[in-house]
Amino acid sequence: MRWTLIFAVLAANLAFIGLGITFGYPGILTEPPAEILAAFAATQATTTAWFLLLAAGAAALIPAAVLLARRLPAGSAATLSAHVGVLAGAVQVVGLMRWPYAVPKLAGAPDAATLFTTLHSYLGVGIGETLGYLLTAAWTALVLSALPRAPRWFTLLGAASAVAIASGVLGPLGVPGVDLANFIGYLAWSAWTICLAVLAGRLPARADHIS
Repeated sequence: MRWTLIFAVLAANLAFIGLGITFGYPGILTEPPAEILAAFAATQATTTAWFLLLAAGAAALIPAAVLLARRLPAGSAATLSAHVGVLAGAVQVVGLMRWPYAVPKLAGAPDAATLFTTLHSYLGVGIGETLGYLLTAAWTALVLSALPRAPRWFTLLGAASAVAIASGVLGPLGVPGVDLANFIGYLAWSAWTICLAVLAGRLPARADHIS
């Protein structure tokens, strides 16, 4: 569980940096679809590899959430955290996998721009981002609620990062400062998750199982 959480954080942050360097992500998403598709085609192999790593980081949250819940004290918060964590990882994987599997098939299509916009709106913004933000924030809150005797600084860091991540749902509405708050929230959440891996690793595994 400890190393799964650490892998999730390291993979996601490394992939995000790589995508920023090779693809200009996520800033490039504000450009017209034709320019995005052209940039993707020019760096397809490298960009696809980074998106696969980013998806792997999101997918790692699925087993990590289940394993962590088995170490948390028995209760509704621990049980619910397993289910919410699985969903948080799953929706992000669904949203991200459009890049290596769907976007390359748009090359040369007469309605490529329209199809890309549809994919981005529904799989990207709707499922991967909006649901991903909300479920990640909810999972963080549930873990904080279930984790016994957590240091105050750890609780404050987790709560603040959850709020900042959840604020990302306001991004499509053009609310000023939301994108920056969301970005800072994920940086803080990454630090919190590494600390969580250390703290939770000290908890004894429960004999029962999460249903």
